[in-house]
Amino acid sequence: MSTVTQHPMDGVTVRPLKFDLASLRSEELVWSRSHPLFSIFLNALGMHVPHFERYLIVALRKARVQIQDEALLKDVSAIIGQEAHHASNFLKLNEAFGARYPGVAAIDAASRKHFAERAQQDDLKRLVGFTAGYETFTFLAGMIILGNYQRWMADSQPVMKAIWVWHQVEEVEHGAVAFDVYQHLYGQHEWYRKWMVVKALLHIGQETTRVYLRMIRREGYLRSPLRALYALGFGSAMLLRLLRAGLPVLRRGYHPRQHPMVNDQQNPIQKAWRRYAAKGGDVLAIDAQKMAAMLATEA
Repeated sequence: MSTVTQHPMDGVTVRPLKFDLASLRSEELVWSRSHPLFSIFLNALGMHVPHFERYLIVALRKARVQIQDEALLKDVSAIIGQEAHHASNFLKLNEAFGARYPGVAAIDAASRKHFAERAQQDDLKRLVGFTAGYETFTFLAGMIILGNYQRWMADSQPVMKAIWVWHQVEEVEHGAVAFDVYQHLYGQHEWYRKWMVVKALLHIGQETTRVYLRMIRREGYLRSPLRALYALGFGSAMLLRLLRAGLPVLRRGYHPRQHPMVNDQQNPIQKAWRRYAAKGGDVLAIDAQKMAAMLATEA
């Protein structure tokens, strides 16, 4: 059984969870009643993520044969395990998105092809560098999302809430691993690390926007100028949040564990979820009552 440690990036743990996504009705894919547009944006952001996660697995499997540090090797094995389970669940979710939203299945197929090809063509430095750059924003998204739980997620479909809380908790948990692998192998190439951060953010923005536009069209946000302005403004603001959160990453001497959003303080939901899961609690569906019970144990 794992323990919950003081820093949110300590104790990377593989949790082989399988969510009951087949039971979801199509309309439940807009899963947040607290902020429906947030759930649409997060769905759009997440569609290409399982394909990147498979890229990450290829990258770190190739990298670990050159890693000498035993503690880092342990964390590499753990992140590979976590991301494999993430990809398995979110690929099933992508099938549901493809059925609900015209055009996104083709985007999904193109994204799958892109990452599969890059995983075979990229050299090790590019594999590890892009993985580290991309993982910058997955853990930052985790901090942003968990930090706005009450505003965006409190009243949500329980299975969809559960899968996203799990995903964001674990993205924060392993948020330093790919960075540490890059530093271990190519730490002298600081300029390249920063370039990969920029490349990753541009890729995330492009993939998210392509899907988001189709999703908000299907949900009726483009039928009136005011609703369109609201939806487009929200999506742009969310991407700008990621950009702002990523600025410290470009500083010399940066490390994810010292990012201003992380340091030694854990988000209360991350800490409560990790402790609840470590004790064997059911985290496959989370309603408001279960979240309140989780948080009460941390009070």
